[in-house]
Amino acid sequence: MADRTPGEAGDDGGIRTFPFPVDLSVGGVGIQVGPMGTERRWHADAPLHRVHRIDFHVVMLFTEGPVRHMIDFAEYEAQAGDLLWIRPGQVHRFSRSCEYRGTVLTMQPGFLPRAIVEATGLYRYDLPPLLRPEPPQLAALKAALGHLQREYEDTETLPLSLHTAVLRHSLTAFLLRLAHLAASSAEAARRQADTTFTLFRDAVEKDFAVNHSVSAYADALGYSRRTLVRAVRAATGETPKGFIDKRVVLEAKRLLAHTDMPIGRVGAAVGFPDAANFTKFFHLHTGQTPVAFRAELG
Repeated sequence: MADRTPGEAGDDGGIRTFPFPVDLSVGGVGIQVGPMGTERRWHADAPLHRVHRIDFHVVMLFTEGPVRHMIDFAEYEAQAGDLLWIRPGQVHRFSRSCEYRGTVLTMQPGFLPRAIVEATGLYRYDLPPLLRPEPPQLAALKAALGHLQREYEDTETLPLSLHTAVLRHSLTAFLLRLAHLAASSAEAARRQADTTFTLFRDAVEKDFAVNHSVSAYADALGYSRRTLVRAVRAATGETPKGFIDKRVVLEAKRLLAHTDMPIGRVGAAVGFPDAANFTKFFHLHTGQTPVAFRAELG
C-alpha cells in the first residue's frame, strides 16, 4: 500500500489521505491561494507523485502546459488557460515530469455555508474535473481568482473575523463562475450524447455492481441490442460491453486503492462472487492482477 505514517492513513486502512493544511494557510483560515511551483506540498513529507487522496477541494488554473494529472485513474492533459477541479475523496497523483505553473486554490470543507455549497455544486462528482473556458470566461475567472488572492494575502487592513467574511464572499464569487463553467461544460457534453446512450450510462452507473449483461440493460430500457450498440458506439466509440467493463474496472481500482478489503470481497462488490473469475477479468482489462495493482500503489 502507499507510504503512510501513523495517524495519516484512513480509518479503512487504505491509501494515504491528507487533511487540509490549516497551519500553512495565512492566518489559519480555511483556504489557501497562491502560485503553483516545484515545491507543491500538502504536507512537508507528502510524496505527491504517489497516488493519494485529500479531504479538501483543489482548483488549479494553469498558465503553462501541457500538464498531465491523474484523477480517479484517468489521465487529464491540461493546457494553459485550463482548470482542474479536484474534489474531496478523489484519488489523484501529480506528474513527475510536468511543471505545474499557475495559481492553485485549496479550500477546507465547512469554510462556506451550506447554501453556497449547494449553489456552487461543490460536491457534484458527476461534473468534469478538466475545464476549458472560452477567453471571456477565462478573463473573468482570472480576475475573480486574482481578487481572492489579494484579499487572502491582505491580513493588515481588517480584523480576522472581517477578513474571513470577505474571503468567503470573494471565494463565493469565484466558485459561482467556476460552477457555471462546469455545469455548462457538462450540459454541452450531454447535448452531444444520444438520449439512448444517456439512459444506458445512467443505468450502468446504478447497476454495474450487479448487472454486466448488455441484453439485460437493453431489455430494461426497451431497446433492441442493436440499437443500444449503435448509440453507445456513436457516443463513446466503444461497445456496450466495453463501457460496462470499464466502469467495473474503475470501481475495482477504487476499492483496491481506497481500502484493505480482501481481493475476494472487492470482486464480490463489483459483481464477481468467485475471486478467481474476478482476478481473470481484472487481469484481462488491466494487464495486472488485483494483487499486483494494489502493490504498485505503494
